[in-house]
Amino acid sequence: MPLAAIGDIIRRSPAGVGAFNLIQLEYATAIVAGAEALGLPVVLQISENCVRYHGALEPVALAALAVARRAEVPVAVHLDHATDRALVKEAVELGLGSVMYDASALPDEENLRATAEVAAWCHERGVWVEAELGEVGGKDGVHAPGARTKPHEAVDYVTRTGVDALAVAVGTSHAMTTKDAVLDLDLIAELRAAVPVPLVLHGSSGVPDDVLRAAVRNGMKKINIATHLNKAFTAAVRDYLAHDQRVVDSRKYVNAGRDAVAREVTHLLGVLTG
Repeated sequence: MPLAAIGDIIRRSPAGVGAFNLIQLEYATAIVAGAEALGLPVVLQISENCVRYHGALEPVALAALAVARRAEVPVAVHLDHATDRALVKEAVELGLGSVMYDASALPDEENLRATAEVAAWCHERGVWVEAELGEVGGKDGVHAPGARTKPHEAVDYVTRTGVDALAVAVGTSHAMTTKDAVLDLDLIAELRAAVPVPLVLHGSSGVPDDVLRAAVRNGMKKINIATHLNKAFTAAVRDYLAHDQRVVDSRKYVNAGRDAVAREVTHLLGVLTG
């Protein structure tokens, strides 16, 4: 199937769109397999941290693009949390159709100016741009867990930057390993009513299933999930190795991790669209 555009996936979906971060190739194939099990579109995300792990964007990006093009469902490949403009440029040149430019650590006016410049450059090339207003909790220790996005500030930010989607702070925190985040559902509804672009929920791994459903009902559109998949992958590998201490073929225990990720993707997409 041809590579999908994230904007098209979001516009056509009547419910929440799952956006899952990959680390290795096995994650990419597992995420797509999980989506194919339900016949639903999905977004493969490559973070700046993932790029750093691999030492370069090109190998992991080209692998993800190849997996997406072979999928039986629409799949978009997205650059997540890029703070480096050079990385954004490289992603566009490699064929990624969407990027998340993260200038949230900058002072407000610098954030606005830098994001507007990146958005204008990307739009000239037909690339969809997500950004973050304020600071969603937990990432790299610089974000305040109690931060909340004010609707009027979100409207002003979108107007002045021209971004296509906005990640907002409503109670989540990045890299949570427990599902006990408390979301401000009323604030999500206020933001949805005020902001003219799709809302993005970062840090969704820490959100219980029923609250994720409520967040989608109240207006969240793109749901980012990373740490939850890492937990599933690691637990499956640990379990396999604990039960077969003689195994030396990494394909066997890595495959157990891949299967676990696929199951979780299927489950979570069901939550977001149920």
